[in-house]
Amino acid sequence: SPTQPNSFLLYQNYPNPFNPTTTISYDLPENDFVTLKIYDVLGNLIDTIVEEHQPAGFHSKLYIPNSTLSSGMYFYSLQSNNKTLTNKMVLMK
Repeated sequence: SPTQPNSFLLYQNYPNPFNPTTTISYDLPENDFVTLKIYDVLGNLIDTIVEEHQPAGFHSKLYIPNSTLSSGMYFYSLQSNNKTLTNKMVLMK
């Protein structure tokens, strides 16, 4: 049987820097309600990619940013069970 992740992990997006798309992957140790959101450097919400109950295991989401998004650094933040993990990513046009 597939091994269940035992920790809450957010991986570095790939590719990074990216254009036009990137993949964000994460591990959930248990079934939970999850949100995955993109923010700009000022902390403004840009996009919500995931906002749903998900089963434990490895998850991967393709992020296709709005074409009006400018080049620069962004943050992607995963929240589950009162825990939050955040990583940086760079959009290069």
